[in-house]
Amino acid sequence: MEELKRINELLVDLYGCQGSLDSVEFLVGILRSAARSMGSKVVKTVSHKFSPTGITVILILAETHISIHTWPEYHYAALDIFICSEEINPKIGWEVVKDALKPSSFNIHEMTRRIT
Repeated sequence: MEELKRINELLVDLYGCQGSLDSVEFLVGILRSAARSMGSKVVKTVSHKFSPTGITVILILAETHISIHTWPEYHYAALDIFICSEEINPKIGWEVVKDALKPSSFNIHEMTRRIT
């Protein structure tokens, strides 16, 4: 039987963010920095600015994806770092995002998935 492969995912709710949650350029830069810090390869970047506020940014990685959805009016963001490489630690990318957005509090849900 083949060895199980572990897939890690972090789902993070960020509250009281001080960083700009309504700038596509700022958020793309943060996610690219997070991907770089983890050693991930960015394959494609997709973003959408909602009216009147709010942004979604998704970086498709060679190792799956990292995404953020923001609600600036509530100083809230939802982050998803999904990595399908056992050599890459999504917590490293989370630290980059946390340092940039400076949330007053956050809630992390960590998932480990296994495939054969």
